[in-house]
Amino acid sequence: MSAELGHAALWMAAALAILQLLGGALAQRDAQAPLAALVRPAAMLQGFLAVFSFAMLLWVFAITDLSVKLVATNSHSMKPMIFKLSGAWGNHEGSMLLWVTVMALAGALIAWLEKRLPEKTMQATLASQGFVAIGFYAFLLLSSNPFERLASPVAEGNGLNPLLQDIGLAFHPPTLYMGYVGLSVAFSFAVGAMLTRQVNPEFARVMRPWVLGAWVFLTLGITAGSYWAYYELGWGGWWFWDPVENASLMPWLAATALLHSASVLAARDALRAWTIMLGVVAFSMSMLGTFLVRSGILTSVHAFAVDPERGSFILALLAIYIGGALLLFALRAGSVSEGQRFAAVSREGALVFNNVMLCSILGIVLLGTLYPLLTEAFDVRVSVGPPYFNPVGAIFTIPMLLVMAVGPLLRWREDNIERVRAPIAIVVALIVTTALLVVLASTTDVGVLPLLGLAIAVGLSVASFLPLRGRNLLRTPLSIWGMVLAHFGIAVSLFGMASESAFTEEKLVAISPGETSQIGGFAISLESVDPIAGPNWTAMEARITARRGEGAVEVLRPQSRHFFAPVQQTTESALLTRWDGQLYAVVGAPSPDGRWQLRLWWKPFVTLIWYGGLLISLGGALAIVGRLVSDIRRRRTQARDDDEREELESLRQSGAIPAGSTT
Repeated sequence: MSAELGHAALWMAAALAILQLLGGALAQRDAQAPLAALVRPAAMLQGFLAVFSFAMLLWVFAITDLSVKLVATNSHSMKPMIFKLSGAWGNHEGSMLLWVTVMALAGALIAWLEKRLPEKTMQATLASQGFVAIGFYAFLLLSSNPFERLASPVAEGNGLNPLLQDIGLAFHPPTLYMGYVGLSVAFSFAVGAMLTRQVNPEFARVMRPWVLGAWVFLTLGITAGSYWAYYELGWGGWWFWDPVENASLMPWLAATALLHSASVLAARDALRAWTIMLGVVAFSMSMLGTFLVRSGILTSVHAFAVDPERGSFILALLAIYIGGALLLFALRAGSVSEGQRFAAVSREGALVFNNVMLCSILGIVLLGTLYPLLTEAFDVRVSVGPPYFNPVGAIFTIPMLLVMAVGPLLRWREDNIERVRAPIAIVVALIVTTALLVVLASTTDVGVLPLLGLAIAVGLSVASFLPLRGRNLLRTPLSIWGMVLAHFGIAVSLFGMASESAFTEEKLVAISPGETSQIGGFAISLESVDPIAGPNWTAMEARITARRGEGAVEVLRPQSRHFFAPVQQTTESALLTRWDGQLYAVVGAPSPDGRWQLRLWWKPFVTLIWYGGLLISLGGALAIVGRLVSDIRRRRTQARDDDEREELESLRQSGAIPAGSTT
């Protein structure tokens, strides 16, 4: 019965999305149209029904209802509960239901909370959100029904892909989807503003917290996914330029540009058309990522390989949504005024420069992701990886980071570079000094890009805090602290990336129990290899001891696991974390002479990559709180001023004070 309730709720939510679209569309012609008053209630009820439908899916997975096709295909009665629940979205249909649930919930929150925009613009925004949701409801109900029943229940389920049976599945997809789908809000706001010609600072102030929230979740999702792949796949890498990894990076790049553009529009009434265009582009990248993952055209650890008909459905949605938005932009761009002008040397100028760099990097990643697919259509197989992405991306990333170090120090509208000459000199001196020290101290060839990364990271880490100089730190707005922390997080991540690339040591050895090997200053001894059993797997577990210098002996237990539901072999790495890096160990197959293969890595400062990602997200969260507090104070001040004006006018009319008096 749970599956039927979830399916019925999904149909009702789809009907409410249609009502939301019709009511919002009619309100554009007649604000008093009967359906106009139903737009907000329809959006809120739609969100509730979508959440209820997803809760029913979680329930059938929790009880392992093997009469539901999706459960039988992707679950097993012997799986731990955490993997039963997270398995609900570890497949195509469930992940799409999570997608539409987040979208409906976002629309419901907008309808409930947002009162700042003119009602006509808000109704157009909710109508746009409903229009986007309709396509995904149709996709679920017509081609990817997550509640489909089997003719007769099976005795046991097939189980979840063993690579997905990890706590990362419980965290990575939901946060990533909140970022992906949160950008649909930016898209809807952009379309609503274009329809009503209300592209102004108030529109940007309303949209900014939603974009910032999506950006924070997207950052967390990418960070979690990177670490998950790092320890789960056993390859020792944190980023592989996999097409599906790129599919999450591209929306993040567009959202970062949109976030800064919206801030300029909100604060200085500039970059109006640019903000609208980025709102469309950011969601376009989310839609493109959805198409790549679910069309079946990619072979990836992350991809859901499904039939081409579903891919065609998503491609049609992408063409309708993005093509329609771009057509609307082309028709309305002339009516979007330019906004306030600013000098090239100004904070706006620095933000525009970095937005151009971000969009250039986005173009590079997009080309590198789609080019192999294009050549494959002509029976030519090519591989695009780090030799393309790293140097070509660096052409735009390095200038962007340098300008990011200086931009927050500049004044709005117009500035003189001489005014910030001293802090610029400090940053440049740090960059040059760091580069020289690394070259002189390193015993191996560091490489140009890692060297630049290390040097710029040190300079940027100091530059991140320079906007706080001369301020009362206790009275500094949270939004400023958020910016400082996010920029510092980028420096921290960059330092970790460059260190890992420049100084990683790797060693592949075959040793017998009792033998020792050396790597990164550690003495590594294989003590034993023993069979163990888990809830739905068996494994050969190595017991490895590691000791650095005269320090304590640490034990690592890497495993080679064999899952039986479904049957698959996986590698479980073991990690030893120190303040200056991480020891990474993987056990392989035995050799006929009784030795075991061990793959060992020493990765200096690699953990800074993910600590930096967390700092970036925390900075975004602080900025959200700061912006919300600032908006609340501004509205209260405005309301108090309005009350004072009304009271003054009342006193004038009663004759209590002379006409024309201002006190």
